Amino acid sequence: MNGKLWKAGQIALWMALASSAHADSGATIHVPEHIPDSYAQAGTRVAIAPGRALNLRCEGNGAQTVLLEAGSHADTTTWFKLQPLLAASAKVCSYDRAGYGFSDEGPLPRTLEAEVADLHALIQHANLRTPLVLVGHSRGSSIARLFAQRYPADIHGLVLVDPPAQDIASVAPEWARQEEQMNAQRFAFIRECDAGAEKHQLASPPPALARCVAGSNPLADAKVNAAIASYKYKPAFWRTLRSELEDNAAVYGRPVSPKETLGALPVIVLTASDTYADAPADVRQKLEAARNKTQAAILATTTHGEHVMVDHASHDIQLDRPEAVASAVTALLKQTTEATH
Repeated sequence: MNGKLWKAGQIALWMALASSAHADSGATIHVPEHIPDSYAQAGTRVAIAPGRALNLRCEGNGAQTVLLEAGSHADTTTWFKLQPLLAASAKVCSYDRAGYGFSDEGPLPRTLEAEVADLHALIQHANLRTPLVLVGHSRGSSIARLFAQRYPADIHGLVLVDPPAQDIASVAPEWARQEEQMNAQRFAFIRECDAGAEKHQLASPPPALARCVAGSNPLADAKVNAAIASYKYKPAFWRTLRSELEDNAAVYGRPVSPKETLGALPVIVLTASDTYADAPADVRQKLEAARNKTQAAILATTTHGEHVMVDHASHDIQLDRPEAVASAVTALLKQTTEATH
């Protein structure tokens, strides 16, 4: 199937599925409004190296596998609405990256390369069936792209959920300068929290460290919030966070490489309509231009790319419009099934 026909077919399928929240059998799928209590405990801890394990949560028993890759400093709770939508037709798994959730800390620095290496080890040691569909949100979209380049035989297709703007300085130089200044303040703050965690102060923080302890997640109950807080009291979280954000500054400070190629790999890019809704109108326009430029460059890396605008969604499309992400994934799964028959 050539690129044009594939794209036309995918768009038709998207239109048919766009408002769907049903299993193939026609049964309505319950999408939880709050994070289930099961997230207060680890799922399955998979050993990927001596003394290191990653927390994996899988649902469904379908013949195909979908793997979910979260954004910066996010854990598996970010996927609690999406997993049930996909579990009716596929085996769908999410995991905590090293240093987050119920996963052990990984070696520093936490670069894209390090996270791709962990992901590959997880797929192997968890015996996940490949090739699979990989879904990446925000930073996770960059991990997914690099993984697809390193291990093309393991991937059927990518769904990239609102990939962030790269090389903003080329479109909005003043914003980029302000972001650099904010990063300096952010890293200083993280160092203070890390020092407090080393002294076991964050569970009952002194006033100077009160900002290190975020408020409860309104989508979770006391049990889940307590579990989330407990791992954020540990130095491993703050070391990981700082390293990942430092890598973000480097990754998103440069444009998409002209050497990046995904060949004929099917790729769907989902763009949130309201990512920059809180920005002043003139700034929002520039930020959206930078994001659109980046996402166009990503789509240019494949001959089988599709772009979908998701209305009424913030950067966290998987929470605001999980059915839109599920529809894109289902489109890839159906295309893969048709290609093998």
